Amino acid sequence: MRECDLCVIGSGPAGQRAAIQAAKLGKRVVLVERREVLGGVAVNTGTIPSKALREAILAMVNRPSAMPQSGDFKLAREHKFHELTASAGRVIDAEIDIIQHHMRSNGVTVLYGTGRFEDPHTVTVEGTHGTEHVKADFILIGTGTTPARPVGTEFDGETVITSDEVLDLPSLPHSMIVVGGGVIGTEYASMLSLMGVKVTLIEGRDRILDFVDGEIREALQYHLRQNGMTLRMGEKVVRIDRIDKTVGSKTMDEFMAEAYLESGKTVRADCLLYAIGRQGATGGLGLAEAGLTADKRGRLEVNEHYQTAVPHIYAAGDVIGFPALASTSMEQGRYAACHMFGSPVDDFSKLLPFGIYSIPEISMVGWTEEKLTEEGIPFETGVAQYREIARGQLIGDDIGMLKMLIHQDTHTILGVHVIGTGATELIHIGQCAMAFNATVEYFVNAVFNYPTLAECYKVAAMNGLNKIRGV
Repeated sequence: MRECDLCVIGSGPAGQRAAIQAAKLGKRVVLVERREVLGGVAVNTGTIPSKALREAILAMVNRPSAMPQSGDFKLAREHKFHELTASAGRVIDAEIDIIQHHMRSNGVTVLYGTGRFEDPHTVTVEGTHGTEHVKADFILIGTGTTPARPVGTEFDGETVITSDEVLDLPSLPHSMIVVGGGVIGTEYASMLSLMGVKVTLIEGRDRILDFVDGEIREALQYHLRQNGMTLRMGEKVVRIDRIDKTVGSKTMDEFMAEAYLESGKTVRADCLLYAIGRQGATGGLGLAEAGLTADKRGRLEVNEHYQTAVPHIYAAGDVIGFPALASTSMEQGRYAACHMFGSPVDDFSKLLPFGIYSIPEISMVGWTEEKLTEEGIPFETGVAQYREIARGQLIGDDIGMLKMLIHQDTHTILGVHVIGTGATELIHIGQCAMAFNATVEYFVNAVFNYPTLAECYKVAAMNGLNKIRGV
């Protein structure tokens, strides 16, 4: 029996930060990971792989901006998919090495194997090299999520796949159906479209990314269509089949995917990516032995300190649901470790930035126009187009934009929304200003390096303030 102060189940962002934080507090920590490598979904099949693939695609077409032009598509088709996935693999390996180094340097014991509760304080770890029992004063569940798979659909890893298998495809399909217009579906659809894949994106709602500001969302949908993608909005997939390939198919594969829509339509492609929802990875944890239950989507309910119904058992990261971001998962894990051992800690800011790594990328922080209108809050918009910024011209991005939402009376910044090159980096300037209740006048009077995309804040601020003043 191995004894410790904290046993962490899962080595994703939440588990990593919890383990390291507890170790920094001088506690004995055991980290359990069912894979033979650390990093969880974020490093091995989710966040890092998808972003590494995106960067490889943009590097391949040799564009300094994330706004593809018509000539880029021809160039993209001339490259082999395995060259891109190999590039992504190198990034993944580097991230794993970094995580392993952090665990070693902080004295965290890592056990590879499947963790399961034996009782509320004991976790049994079954690995390829044997079974161990870990008794801990505190336990943190950070097992993350797995892609949802509808009952009755055969996922073969090649013709019908989830996001976990995209980088494992043996070759780039000629055509693909992407079911789901959320973050994952939109990101992969835009990447593969740039690679010359004929993508059909099917979304049950009348728009993709429904939490995103309407103007930014409409701009993204426009550019996706311009890049050759077919968007089928308001359509629901009722059945997915794997069928024999049709005459004239441009691939050597034996099968094709067929999606039946509620409206009676049928859509066929060489491959189908199912990207609707994710399930909490709690099915094999033996929660009942710990006195816990998960909801129908496998998620765990926690209080404001990330404690479950059993106070010494915490949960953090995607397994507890929204917002299910790697960034917030890290902070949840850190906070939970501090709380369980009585170390003073302030809860992290609820002013969260969102980044969608589509091509083009978009990012947002704060209120949207729709929410402000719904709440009856008076606001004005200030807009800066990349094409009017010198840096935008230098990098060849003439369709990007930054929008600032400004309170009409107090002039405080209520939200910032960006589409275009560097959106996910640029958003943090607005996030910081909002955290300190800055007014639009701050940006009007600020001096920015020239030429930079950060100048968009000054231009948008002047545009918005002029509208408020009626000049």
